[in-house]
Amino acid sequence: MLVIDDILLLPCKGLLGIFEKIHDMAKREVSDERYTLEKLMELQLRYEMDEISEEEYRKEEARVQAKLNALREADE
Repeated sequence: MLVIDDILLLPCKGLLGIFEKIHDMAKREVSDERYTLEKLMELQLRYEMDEISEEEYRKEEARVQAKLNALREADE
């Protein structure tokens, strides 16, 4: 019976693994300063390559900088 139980629970275990990975990625996005710096560099690159306008760049930059400042304050 244990083999049958393992086979029946395999899809659930797979989904659980996927959800854990999503949770880890979301947690990293919210609390990792390095990730936020990468986002800021990506934003600058997109602006330099004319993928976004200056107005969009300024708005996103202010949002990312505010997040970065909040992360740094939380570390202190």
